[in-house]
Amino acid sequence: MKSELVKPTHLARKAVVYIRQSTPHQVVSNQESLRLQYALRQRARELGWHEADIDVIDADLGLSGASAAQRSGFKELVGRVGLSEVGLILSIDVTRLARNCSDWYPLLDICGLRGCLIADRDGVYDPGSANGRLLLGLKGTISELELHTIRSRLTAGLLAKAQRGELALTLPIGLMRDPCGVVVKDPDMAVQERLGLVFQTFMKFRTVAKVMRVLNDRGLDLPRRDRHGDLRWARATVSAASTILQNPAYAGAFVYGRTRIRAVAREGALPAKAARPFEEWRIIVKDRYPSYIDWPTYEKIRGIIKDNRAEYMRIKTRGAPRDGDLLLHGIAWCARCGYKMYVRYKGGGEYVCNHLRSHEGLPACQHIRASRIDAAVADAFLAALAPAELDALSRARRAQRQMDTALRTSAERQLERKRYAAALAERQFNRVDPDNRLVAGELERRWEAALSEVRAAEEALAQQAPPKTIAQMAMGKSLNSKVVSLAGRLPQIWVDEATTDAQRKALLRCLVEKVVLDRGERDVALVRIVWRGGAVTNLEVKMKVNSVASLTRGMEMRDRLLDLARDGMPDDEIAAVLTGEGHHSPNCAEKVLTITVQRIRLRAGIKVTAQRSRWSHDPSWLSAPELAAKLNIPVNWLYVQIRQKRLLLERQPTGAYLFRDTRSVLDAVRNLRSHTISNLDLRICQPHQEGHQHA
Repeated sequence: MKSELVKPTHLARKAVVYIRQSTPHQVVSNQESLRLQYALRQRARELGWHEADIDVIDADLGLSGASAAQRSGFKELVGRVGLSEVGLILSIDVTRLARNCSDWYPLLDICGLRGCLIADRDGVYDPGSANGRLLLGLKGTISELELHTIRSRLTAGLLAKAQRGELALTLPIGLMRDPCGVVVKDPDMAVQERLGLVFQTFMKFRTVAKVMRVLNDRGLDLPRRDRHGDLRWARATVSAASTILQNPAYAGAFVYGRTRIRAVAREGALPAKAARPFEEWRIIVKDRYPSYIDWPTYEKIRGIIKDNRAEYMRIKTRGAPRDGDLLLHGIAWCARCGYKMYVRYKGGGEYVCNHLRSHEGLPACQHIRASRIDAAVADAFLAALAPAELDALSRARRAQRQMDTALRTSAERQLERKRYAAALAERQFNRVDPDNRLVAGELERRWEAALSEVRAAEEALAQQAPPKTIAQMAMGKSLNSKVVSLAGRLPQIWVDEATTDAQRKALLRCLVEKVVLDRGERDVALVRIVWRGGAVTNLEVKMKVNSVASLTRGMEMRDRLLDLARDGMPDDEIAAVLTGEGHHSPNCAEKVLTITVQRIRLRAGIKVTAQRSRWSHDPSWLSAPELAAKLNIPVNWLYVQIRQKRLLLERQPTGAYLFRDTRSVLDAVRNLRSHTISNLDLRICQPHQEGHQHA
């Protein structure tokens, strides 16, 4: 049936049939709708177009009409209309062309400008006329409203199901649905134990990267799903471990709305998903799935991972403990402006607050030398931990045993799984016809590869520590007595060279939330330690300064020193008296040095005729030169051993090193000289004790 709106100018151009269905499922299942749309070619012939002048655009099959961003067919149609190539657009319904007025009205404008008609199963319309534009505009508005209504109904039903925790979301590895739709744990015990090992390892080492390294060092793979949803085992990566640790399904919780659609940054880009913050998750239904960990543990894991992020200046986290001399990296705050303090190693370690300088162009707040601050905080930490030290050591031993057992069990499960795979490959090879060389060769290759994996798993298991025997388990009392003897040794473990900087920082953060620093006046720095739980400890730390005049009590100390010097008191006694009164030297915060007394006295022109030597000592002790002469060794060798910490010795208040003149001490030094022992510890040697040495 022809229409009076069709003119020869329209027939001189092409008639385009536009075909679209919203989803790939509709393309497959709604075949009748497709046939009706393709049948519009007959409608074009009835309107007067020849078969050769009729084109079909079906490039947008399976794409939604909510937007034209990804519809290449719609863009082609608009372009051809703009070039005056199209005289008629046919669609079974205007909803096939667009369900968004922002796409629909520009098409009407171009069609009206170029004299292109639009037809559907109800009739033919001229977008250039008032009536035609009115009808097409109403149809477009109704189409957009239908899209909103459909979405609202679908979303309401989906949210209602999600509120009950019954929405069937994709489950992570380790969880599956039985034939009745009930979520259960994967019956594969190797999968269950490997997932449990991931959580247990993280709670011990507290970083995702460390979990990955532990698993890879032991040759333990992680269970993954391939693109078909089948189980496969793959080498552990940071991404895989992080995905497992942060998935709430392992805590038994159904969660909906963990992501949101991010705005498209450039034309033609696909919409991308972005993770929502934990506080903005839309629906959380706990205890819906069988759990591998409880919910408090899951929240703790997320908090640790967030705190480990290196962008601690922007998101106010502490960062993962890393190697570096400065103890308070990531937990030092400025008491003046309230911002975090950076660390700077150039020219000596120090904490620097330059946030205002870098962001607002203002002068830096302060910078504080780190050595004395770190020492004071470490002493406060060790003092706070001393009452719980024995219990902490016991729990550490217990946790280490549990971790070793879990790692060995997981390795045994992996070996069992690889042996099964090798046996299966062997059975497949034995069933094949020997004359079928193509198949037999491939099955033989698979069998050999499976046997190689079995050998590798056996070697990895053999490298691990063997399980404890009954005899070893019976030694519990003696082991406990040794643990008791370790009480009070934490300070020695803290300064031990085997303890890394990252381990010290991790230990400190177990109790300390943050440390607020203020350089204060002159030689005093104010330190406020905020402990976990909210308790606060305030410290005053004596800092090094350049001169006596820079000391808080510098003038008082100088006047007192000169008075004692005029009375004829020796320099070492003056230093002891001033130290007892709370004074200290500019470059020594613990005491007044004899050399400081001497310099101030000489500068004031006071001379003392009889000064005792600073090296005087009890005859039962030997100085370094005396010991070197007695043993016939270079005295410089002794100082080198002390400086390199192979010879540990307490320094006297006078600054001298003294050795007990006993046979055991002399023999120990000879053994160190001859490399019979690698180091020697004489720090706990008392006048009534013999020398103590460590091999």
